[in-house]
Amino acid sequence: MLYWFDMEFHDDYEKYSQTWRFWKIHYNLWLRQHPKILSLPWKPAIKRSEKSNAIDVLCSGVLGNEISLDQWQQNFNEPVDPLSEEERKRWLKQQSGVVMSSDAFLPFRDNVDCAKQYGVSYVAHPGGSVRDAEIQEACDEHAITLIHTGVRLFHH
Repeated sequence: MLYWFDMEFHDDYEKYSQTWRFWKIHYNLWLRQHPKILSLPWKPAIKRSEKSNAIDVLCSGVLGNEISLDQWQQNFNEPVDPLSEEERKRWLKQQSGVVMSSDAFLPFRDNVDCAKQYGVSYVAHPGGSVRDAEIQEACDEHAITLIHTGVRLFHH
């Protein structure tokens, strides 16, 4: 799997919010491939965009909080049990061989630490950060292959 994203950070708040935003998207993409989600018993009149939204509600963890379970269940021919936290964890652990790429350098090692939790095995970035040694060290610790592309596409 290949996921392309940009992570350029300027302070701690922005760093963590941007990192979480990427991983939340990535998490949802992988959960969308769960057999339980692929076999949802949709009502025939449900449009593709409505299906996508209902799946996103299920994967993002807002079901029952922002969207009521009763409202969500109206999309289906029969009652659907949402993914349990244990099912989510088991499914995420199966993911491996993910490629993480950035058009700007990775400025903090926690990007790599977080990436490992989601099955990242390869990281490609242009290099050139004053923290490249920290990034390399994190990749070595997690047995992640790091590739310096030498091409920086993101500029201020």
